[in-house]
Amino acid sequence: MASFLSHDPITSFVESLLSEKGFSESTYRAYAHDLKEFAQFVVQKEVSEGSREHPQTPFRPERVESLIIRAYLGFLHKKNKKTTIARKLSAVRSFYHYLVKHGVMLDNPVDQVLTPKTEKPIPVYLPVDDIFRLLDSIETGTLLGKRNRAMFETLYSSGIRVSELSGLNVPDVDFHKGHIRVLGKGGKERIVPVGKKAMESIVAYRRMLRHQEPARSEEKDTLEKGPLFLNSRGGRLTNRSIARILEDIAVKSGLLTPVSPHALRHTFATHMLDAGADLRIVQELLGHKSLSTTQKYTHISIDRLMETYDKAHPRR
Repeated sequence: MASFLSHDPITSFVESLLSEKGFSESTYRAYAHDLKEFAQFVVQKEVSEGSREHPQTPFRPERVESLIIRAYLGFLHKKNKKTTIARKLSAVRSFYHYLVKHGVMLDNPVDQVLTPKTEKPIPVYLPVDDIFRLLDSIETGTLLGKRNRAMFETLYSSGIRVSELSGLNVPDVDFHKGHIRVLGKGGKERIVPVGKKAMESIVAYRRMLRHQEPARSEEKDTLEKGPLFLNSRGGRLTNRSIARILEDIAVKSGLLTPVSPHALRHTFATHMLDAGADLRIVQELLGHKSLSTTQKYTHISIDRLMETYDKAHPRR
C-alpha cells in the first residue's frame, strides 16, 4: 500500500483509464477534473474540521469515509444538475473501486451512497423532411461545400459518432463495397454501411480535392492515406470544428431545432427503427455496448405512435 500511495493515486487511476480501459482523451480529462475537484473538497473539509493542519498536505483517499462522500454530494447539489452530480459521483465510485482492487482500501465508501435519480432525456432528432432540407441546403460549388455535404451525408447515413467521423482516414473507406471501417470507443473496430448518396458525396469531394491539391509525391501520399475530411489548412478536422460547421449550416437552412452532430446520430437511429430495423442491428451499427443504450430510441417511436393513435382513432 505504501508504495502505491507514494505516487499520486488520482493520476495512477486516470492513466489506467487510457492504458487498460481504452478510454478517450476527453473522458480521461473529465475524470481527472472531477477527481481533483473531489480531492480539493476533502482537503478543505479536513482543514475546516481540524483533522488536517495544512491545506498543502497531499490528499489521502484512504481516510475518506461515506460521511464525507455525502457531504460532497450536498456541496454538489448547490450548483450542479442531477446528471452532473451523478457523473461526478460515478467518477469517485470508479476511483475507489480501483483503490479496493489494488489493496489500498478494504471497502468502497461510495457503495453506501445512493446515486441521485435522473430523468433520461429523450434524444433530439430531426424529422425526415427536416434532415433532407438540411442536407440539400448545403451548397456544393466549392471544395469546402463538397466536404461539408460529404461529412453530414456520412453522419446521417451511418450514425457514427463525430469523433469517429473526424478520425476517418482515406483507407478506411471501401468505395466498392460501400462501407467504412470505424474505430469506436475503447478502441473497438467495426464495419458500418454507408448509403449511396453519402458515398457519392465522398467521391465528389475527394475528386475535387485531388484536382486542387499539389501533386508532389510526399503530399500525394498524405492525401491518399491521411484524413478523409480535411480542414482549410489541410489538417484533420476537430470534433468542435465539425459541430460549428453544422450549426452554421442549420441556421442558414432555416431550421428552428438546434442541430449537433450527435443529433444526426439520434436521427439515424430513430429513422432506422421507425422503418422497422431490428434493434440489435441498430445497436451494432451504433457501436453500443449495451442494448439498453439503443432502446432509448424506441421511446421516441412509441411516443409518436401514441400521438398518432390519439389523433386518428375514432373511439379513443
